[in-house]
Amino acid sequence: MSRKNIFALLVMLGLSAGIFWWEARSIDFESMVNTFKGLNFFWLIVAFLSMLLSYAVEAWVLHTLLKKKEDRKFGWWEMYRIPLIQALFNAITPFSAGGQPAQLLGMMQSKIDGGRASSVLLMKFVIYQGMVLINFIVAMVVSFQSVARHFGGLALMIVFGLVIHVVTISFLLMIMYYYNFTKRMVQVVLKPVLFFLKPEKRDRILASADRSIDSFYNESLVLKEERKKVIKAAILTFLQLLLYYLVVYFVLLALNVHHINLLDVVVMQIMIVMITSIFPVPGGTGGAEVSFKALFSGFIPSASGLILAMFLWRFITYFFGMFLGVIGVLKKPNLNKKEVSR
Repeated sequence: MSRKNIFALLVMLGLSAGIFWWEARSIDFESMVNTFKGLNFFWLIVAFLSMLLSYAVEAWVLHTLLKKKEDRKFGWWEMYRIPLIQALFNAITPFSAGGQPAQLLGMMQSKIDGGRASSVLLMKFVIYQGMVLINFIVAMVVSFQSVARHFGGLALMIVFGLVIHVVTISFLLMIMYYYNFTKRMVQVVLKPVLFFLKPEKRDRILASADRSIDSFYNESLVLKEERKKVIKAAILTFLQLLLYYLVVYFVLLALNVHHINLLDVVVMQIMIVMITSIFPVPGGTGGAEVSFKALFSGFIPSASGLILAMFLWRFITYFFGMFLGVIGVLKKPNLNKKEVSR
């Protein structure tokens, strides 16, 4: 990791610590300790395992999209470390912008061709965004009354998050099905935006955009012919997201909160994902905590229990991935020099 990344990591840890201190400033410390002592650690362990399994299934998605018959056998750590690296760099960069290039670098360390890796990661991203959107729509259809009751005050943020997901998916699908038109459209849009840059830099950005579109389109042609692979990746992505959504449910059970409906909890987590996607702060820091407190305060009557639940949920879904990501960055795959992806 570079000094800049280490600095960003420390800043996010400090910012998050400040947020939790602010939320807990008026809570009696002894009450917090007593709440912690009353935890059901079995369900807390299940929450951690659910998160680890979510990363494992994401690695399976990557392997499904990447693997070809002529490839060598990829080691489990080669695949598993990629979601961990993504978790780290998503957590320390605005709008999770660092996750994709960090994954690309991690795959190239496994001797996977950069162009191929980039295209597979883009396809994985499309499938992920698509499943997030589908989960949101299903949640709205199945639990509309619950959504209206709990999310009235956050409706605008949820809609804004939905718009971001729809626009992102629409653009990538346009590349797949309206390739020439999309290339022209990107050039038309970018040229006025980049007008004030030096011609050399502007040309480099336009050329880079063209290469990215070409790379994604070429890989999409292959994957459109392998529908079984895409369908399998979509099903696995649904499982990955479900394991992630369930973490908060297990955290509530660890706090001995049993008067909860599993579907309601999952729907709330789906909405939090939508809300945090609009916050430019790395990891949605601030927005995630505020959303959690607003949405789950009705389930946890005690202030100390609510803050502890928020901390445990945030630790498992955010900080845990950051720490594992550091391990993923430091522990590179041990490859035989002759083992090269074709």
